[in-house]
Amino acid sequence: MNNEHRIIEIRQRLKQAFNPEHLEVIDDSHLHAGHAGAKSGKGHFTVVIQSEAFNGQRPLKSHQAIYEALGELMQTDIHALSIKIQ
Repeated sequence: MNNEHRIIEIRQRLKQAFNPEHLEVIDDSHLHAGHAGAKSGKGHFTVVIQSEAFNGQRPLKSHQAIYEALGELMQTDIHALSIKIQ
């Protein structure tokens, strides 16, 4: 899967799980060229998300919920994920 398709899949999964008011998925892979993780073909991404689902939740719980929503993508397609909850 290329990074364009990965972004589409990430967006779909996060929209379905959290119905966000705001969602950005940014491909940061080009910033990591030559990095060991980049050699595996997996992507580096930043997710900026705002959702009522995260209101009152500790950041760790919110991040865990995002990892869970992304499921196997965290193993097969995502090498690094930066999460910014608004």
